[in-house]
Amino acid sequence: MISLDKIRKLALALPEAKEEPHFEKISFRVRKKIFATVDQENKKIVLKFDTNDQDFFSAASKGSVYPIENKWGQQGWTCVEMKSTDLVLFKDMLVVSYCGVAPKKLVEALQQNSKSRKKL
Repeated sequence: MISLDKIRKLALALPEAKEEPHFEKISFRVRKKIFATVDQENKKIVLKFDTNDQDFFSAASKGSVYPIENKWGQQGWTCVEMKSTDLVLFKDMLVVSYCGVAPKKLVEALQQNSKSRKKL
């Protein structure tokens, strides 16, 4: 299971990411744009993808990741079951969601930082 503490740690490690309330949920944003929400009561995370990424992650997850069942889902908003989603897959999904809404300069900085760490 992916814990709220783990989600928070991963999300807030992204450049300029902030945690804010979003109705009865927790949201993670970059420059006021939401890239993730957490419904702790129902143990679900919602991430924003383009439709190709949504299809890819849904197929890779073996049923624990799926489009929201309404117009939001058609726009790429995707549900992630905290109880059954693999942590390694979740980390990738979180970064993809962040990169989809973050300004280009922040995405480039994140990619540069990632390349630097791989060289070590």
